[in-house]
Amino acid sequence: MSAAFRLTAQDPGSAARTGLIETPHGTIETPAFMPVASQGTVKGLTHAQVRDVGAQVLLVNSYHLFLRPGVDTVEALGGLHRFMSWPGPILTDSGGFQIYSLSPLVKVGDEGVRFASHLDGTKIMLRPEDVVDLQLRLGTDILMCLDHFPAYPYTDEALRESVRLTGLWARRSRARYAEHETRQQLWGISQGGVHADLRTRSIEEVRDLDFPGYAYGGLGIGEPKTRLFETLELGHGLLPRDKPRYLMGMGYVEDIVEAVARGVDLFDCVLPTRNARNGTLFTSRGRVAIKNVKYARDERPLDEACGCYTCRNFSRAYLRHLYERNEISSAVLNTVHNLHFYLDIFRKIRHAIQSHTFDSLKKSLISNASLKEEPT
Repeated sequence: MSAAFRLTAQDPGSAARTGLIETPHGTIETPAFMPVASQGTVKGLTHAQVRDVGAQVLLVNSYHLFLRPGVDTVEALGGLHRFMSWPGPILTDSGGFQIYSLSPLVKVGDEGVRFASHLDGTKIMLRPEDVVDLQLRLGTDILMCLDHFPAYPYTDEALRESVRLTGLWARRSRARYAEHETRQQLWGISQGGVHADLRTRSIEEVRDLDFPGYAYGGLGIGEPKTRLFETLELGHGLLPRDKPRYLMGMGYVEDIVEAVARGVDLFDCVLPTRNARNGTLFTSRGRVAIKNVKYARDERPLDEACGCYTCRNFSRAYLRHLYERNEISSAVLNTVHNLHFYLDIFRKIRHAIQSHTFDSLKKSLISNASLKEEPT
């Protein structure tokens, strides 16, 4: 796999850095946030709206597309980019988390994962090689190895087995990928929770396979934050500096900036979009629960410091009205704002690293995130 990442700036006071990830469908400026488009769409928005708020890359879930509409269908219709009509980069999750969290009667062994579809109970067997094949057929830009995701809280024995299987499957995934000539990238995933010895073992195993990018799996699921950040520091010391690092499923702003400070380049989470549909909106002055009656006659924009379409055109009173009436446009306008808010934070992070003001921005973002609700 050829080099596809270039560092462009380094913060002098931390491990925060900016870079460029080259993919077959465009360049990703990092640090970057990937809106989640599990079924091939960001819920509530058109792709034009997703681009307008600043998204560079989408995360699509290969497990969901494998079940519906099926890889054969997507491939016959020209691949994932054409099927979705999304011109930019796409990263597909291997589906490991969904298999373990959604599917009944999961059986895991060296060969792979045997499970029942959460849709109709159909029995399915997926080997790590199968997961590589189906993502290559989908035509994704960045595909992830199948890993073993242990449920939290986990026993030490379960965590050790997770690390063993993740390493075994990474080697087999790497071998299958090597059979193809493609510009698509296969990234490795480490497991091991926040146990330093197991995480070290897992990182070293995937690192030695020389993937073009590396993900931290199995974090942000309830472990103490201090242990989480220690794990990222550990990874920063073990992973090559010229390869991107991806922290899977991390969505709170205060955690994101701490992770950026520890060398993480790529993030995804359903938090901004799911919260938008549930009426929780993020602003520069804290969170707004738009259903609250105090906004019924509030003429102000949602966030006076925000330049998104929602904030430029609509009052809090109107947004509350839409939410209370369960209008589809409520989810649309709320999602436009929340995604713009998140992606704008990442624009600010990249600028701050390049201008050597990251520490100041980090303190400001953490202070704002501590405001669980906008002060009255």
